[in-house]
Amino acid sequence: MSHSYTTSAIPTPFQPHRDHLPPHNDPIGSIGSGSAGDDVESASPLLSCMLAGGFGGAIGDSAMHSLDTVKTRQQGLLFNPKYNSMVPAYTTILKEEGLLRGLYGGYTPAILGSFPSTAAFFGTYEMTKRIMINDLHINDTVAYLAAGILGDLALSIFYVPSEVLKTRLQLQGRHNNPYTKGCGYNYQGLRDAVRSIVRTEGVSALTFGYKETLFRDLPFSALQLAFYEKFRMWAIEYNGNSDLSVPAELLTGASAGGLAGTLTTPLDVIKTRIQTATLDTAGLHHDRIQKQKSSTVTLLGRFSTFNALSSIYRNEGVFGLFSGVGPRFIWTGVQSSIMLLLYQVALKKLGGAFGDRALE
Repeated sequence: MSHSYTTSAIPTPFQPHRDHLPPHNDPIGSIGSGSAGDDVESASPLLSCMLAGGFGGAIGDSAMHSLDTVKTRQQGLLFNPKYNSMVPAYTTILKEEGLLRGLYGGYTPAILGSFPSTAAFFGTYEMTKRIMINDLHINDTVAYLAAGILGDLALSIFYVPSEVLKTRLQLQGRHNNPYTKGCGYNYQGLRDAVRSIVRTEGVSALTFGYKETLFRDLPFSALQLAFYEKFRMWAIEYNGNSDLSVPAELLTGASAGGLAGTLTTPLDVIKTRIQTATLDTAGLHHDRIQKQKSSTVTLLGRFSTFNALSSIYRNEGVFGLFSGVGPRFIWTGVQSSIMLLLYQVALKKLGGAFGDRALE
């Protein structure tokens, strides 16, 4: 006899007591029922939050890396028409370059940065949220936004260097790739990329786009977590209890991530172009770029985020600002749903290994 798997027994790391929620047994986020004063005691250990977050982030990033490659090509090789549309671009890369060397180019630095950065994010997010709600009695939504911002500050230490390497290797594809000639670099692999960047551009090049990454990720994480907590609360209220099915959990995560990803796409365009920018970034269309003084060339000499946004809007319009929005919407939506669900599942498993006592 088949049965529907629900997440009623999967503990979210922390759930503050809310008088406006309908009463129900064993709410998600509590190991056991209790008052607001017991929430910190029943919260999952911060170490479990970090491990579960790292695991969920790594799996989610792995599942959606190929689509992220398409988005990077759309934003970085902006004048190459074969990357203009998401599905044709995906099939073209797969056909011309293959799965591992094409669509999964740059996967190694991505996964090396994914686990520690996501672990740092969730550890900081949970600690900040608990302090703000339990100790400082700050409004829930404000706490979620602030915790998301601080979590991303911690994440960026690991994320930005790996993101520079990942985006360049995604844009390039394999070594001596005939389909991305003129992208500005031709690395033999990850180690060669690190050596070449440090030798020719300096160590600071590994932090290219750091400010732009923060400008993109701080609002993204704040919006994503605020949307997620609110959507999940609405789902629980609609359901009448905390027994949300896995499809419902996936839908809340996907809605939060997809909406946040769409709203922050212009900032993602700036980040990608700065981290991959050279005079030859547009490949075979280099002459066209120089004649038209395109926004990509402007970015090379002008790294102000707001100036870059204005430049892209003047030269490419709204479509330029939202280039890659299709794959970004799908990528952030699906990645968020996978990550947040696996985060909760991993917390349940880790609860048995570390116990339920919070590590404060």
